[in-house]
Amino acid sequence: MGEKKHPKSYLMKKSEKVDYIIEELEKLYPHTPIPLDHTDTYTLLIAVLLSAQCTDKRVNKITPLLFKKADNPSAMTQLSVEEIKSIIKPCGLSPRKSKAIHGLSEIIINKHNGEVPNNLEELEMLPGVGHKTASVVMSQAFGVPAFPVDTHIHRLMFRWGLTNGKNVVQTEKDAKKLFPIEIWNKLHLQIIFYGREYSPARGAKKNIDFITMKVGRKQEIKALK
Repeated sequence: MGEKKHPKSYLMKKSEKVDYIIEELEKLYPHTPIPLDHTDTYTLLIAVLLSAQCTDKRVNKITPLLFKKADNPSAMTQLSVEEIKSIIKPCGLSPRKSKAIHGLSEIIINKHNGEVPNNLEELEMLPGVGHKTASVVMSQAFGVPAFPVDTHIHRLMFRWGLTNGKNVVQTEKDAKKLFPIEIWNKLHLQIIFYGREYSPARGAKKNIDFITMKVGRKQEIKALK
């Protein structure tokens, strides 16, 4: 992959790195299905909330059980917090998440006519919905350009020398400056998929993590096995 010759990573301009990353990720992942199973905006919101500190694979095993009992705000408020908690327990943080799911369902009914709000500010006001969750919903449900930064994106943006790694807020700002707005919604998923498959947090390998080998920081390349 990456047949073109490219300069050593520390000699590459950020713009050259960006072009290379976009090109290679598009070859690897021309299609970017949403990893969390859902049927509408509400079920996506719940699935994203559950995915905090939990794998998408596990969330996709739990949500069918939850949505069988309640797949809309009205039905969810008919369940007790304890009932929700018992179903979602395998996802972790169940006391907090169950209260958030019940609470946001009530707010959606009372303040938003039963519909998930379609703007970032109102989403972020819902219990348990932080900036990342709200950004995912805006991007994947409403098609509004957003760049939700998860652990994979935060790790790879630093690994590739595109941000200082200070915090996810800075990483998001840098990503939005560097990458064209029209590809944000697809690219953030492509980076996540690459991180999972080619560039994990531990044990990334030189012969697999070819993007880091091409554009990564010196110390990050040295750390590859």
